[in-house]
Amino acid sequence: MIDKWLNKLERRYGKYAIPDLMLYVTLTMGLVFLFDLFVSRNPNNTFSLVSMLEFDRGLILKGQIWRVITFLVIPNTGSILFAALELYFFWMLGTGLERQWGAFRFNIYFFLGAIGCIIAGFITGYATNVYHYMSIFLAFAIVYPDYEILLFFIIPVKMKWLGIVDGILLTLLFISGNWNVRLFIILSLINLVLFFGHTLWDKIFYTCRRYYYKWFKK
Repeated sequence: MIDKWLNKLERRYGKYAIPDLMLYVTLTMGLVFLFDLFVSRNPNNTFSLVSMLEFDRGLILKGQIWRVITFLVIPNTGSILFAALELYFFWMLGTGLERQWGAFRFNIYFFLGAIGCIIAGFITGYATNVYHYMSIFLAFAIVYPDYEILLFFIIPVKMKWLGIVDGILLTLLFISGNWNVRLFIILSLINLVLFFGHTLWDKIFYTCRRYYYKWFKK
């Protein structure tokens, strides 16, 4: 169903897709990080670019409308090393999905997750991009389950195992978190559900059934 819908949209609007979207996103995140890094070295300067980009419902309603989207390019670390790794990792995930799907479908996936974050932000008053980029990570793990990365630069781990761990952590966070957290998880991962919901349900169902017959039907 989703494929038919996407095919129709792509035929009509595919020319408006942004190629290399994740490259532009990560470059902007890098510039934001570097700007605040150099500004913070001046003890007399209290200005923070990140504080100007954060999602704040009250300030948006007062006219600072750029905050509706700019929170998506705020880095999630203050360390130079971890920022470099984070940006490279995000770029790798995004370009890998775009290579598999094409620019239009990746654009749709990216902006669906972003819209979910924005809606959650207007409901709760504040938004984070953490779950949005987690949805991109999980999509990559589904599309490239056997792709290996070096955990801690030493241990080769397949993406499917990291995806399973992240899925378990998200589930635990959903159970233990407050309703704001639950709302963010649901709306930020709406793109994952729309693109992979049927496939994931089938995998979970048949995996459970296989182990049921293996363990209880001997």
